[in-house]
Amino acid sequence: MKGTQLGELQEVILLSILILDDDAYGLKIQQDISERLNRRLSRGALHTALTRLSEKGFVTSHYGGATQERGGRRKRYYALTVSGKASLREMKTLRDEMWSLVPSTQLL
Repeated sequence: MKGTQLGELQEVILLSILILDDDAYGLKIQQDISERLNRRLSRGALHTALTRLSEKGFVTSHYGGATQERGGRRKRYYALTVSGKASLREMKTLRDEMWSLVPSTQLL
C-alpha cells in the first residue's frame, strides 16, 4: 500500500474537489481551502499536491475551453477517481474509529 497514504493537505484537497464538483479548478480549490480552513495555500504547494495525487491515481484532470476573461487560457479541472474516493473513505473510517476510542474526559 506504499504511496497510497494521504497527507493532511492531500486529504483536504480531495475533499475540496468533491465539494466543488464540476467547478474544481486550481484557483477555486485554492480559494475554497483558504476560506474553509483560514489557511493560506500557495499556488505552488497546491499544484505539487495535485501532481502527486495524480501520480497516485487519485485524481484526473481535463482542460476546459479557452475563455476571453483568462486571455485565451484554459482552466484545468480536477475530479476524483474511484481510487481517490476509496482512499478518502478509508481515511474517514480510520479517523472515526480513532476518535471513538478517545475517552470523552480527555477532551475537557
